[in-house]
Amino acid sequence: MNAPSPVKPTAAEAIVQREDKNGIAFVVLNRPAARNALSAAMLEALSKTLAGVAIDKSVRAVIVAANGPGFCAGHDLREITERRKDTDGGLAYTKALMDSCSSMIMSIHRMPQPVIAAVEGPASAAGCQLVATCDLAIGSKTASFATPGVHIGLFCSTPMVALSRNVAPKHTMEMLLTGGLASAEDAYLIGLINRVVAQGTARDEAFKLARQITAKSALTIKLGKEAFYRQLDMTLPEAYRYTGEVMVENMMARDAEEGISAFVEKRTPAWEDR
Repeated sequence: MNAPSPVKPTAAEAIVQREDKNGIAFVVLNRPAARNALSAAMLEALSKTLAGVAIDKSVRAVIVAANGPGFCAGHDLREITERRKDTDGGLAYTKALMDSCSSMIMSIHRMPQPVIAAVEGPASAAGCQLVATCDLAIGSKTASFATPGVHIGLFCSTPMVALSRNVAPKHTMEMLLTGGLASAEDAYLIGLINRVVAQGTARDEAFKLARQITAKSALTIKLGKEAFYRQLDMTLPEAYRYTGEVMVENMMARDAEEGISAFVEKRTPAWEDR
């Protein structure tokens, strides 16, 4: 089965689109003329869409993609420049924008479903941050990644948070300090994306990966994703204590009982997600 095909959007269409297929939600950025820059309106729409997906029990995995030639150009600099005309020079708007973006980014970690980025074209600044935040990422050969804020006197401090949690410090610092472009192949080598695929196939490959995940127990995936991110900030003894508790909780779940029985009996498990 293939992923839903990109469509040519009209001005009347939503700036964030959602389409579900086989238990997989496609969340698609849809400002192609603006290279899917994260305006305040787009951040609000993206946050609402992700929140709706998170509570939808029919959704077992999520793919974040984009229409047009670019994945996401980061924050909308034209909108930011326009708001400098506000009486406070745009201070209140900028604070609200950063809060909104950080809230949206953190919500991806809190989602019970795994989230996969399907990247075609450039992902810059907050767009690179979005890719780094997703649990998995597929990049086509057209994909590129950058934190280019230093070119315009604006260090990519918030994108740095997600990037530094995916990529080794010296690679992260090189991207941040130079603003240089990382190709899809470079991004794969430094651990920013999981694999590089042919041009135009990122959605299809992300869909195939999502299908592998949706064959598993949704409860098990939820417990595992939450535990992964929580243990990262713990000391080694704390992490083992916490994950031991998670293992016990997981072992007592019906799906673990079923999965182990199915393995012993050499049959396909029948998940109940509980």
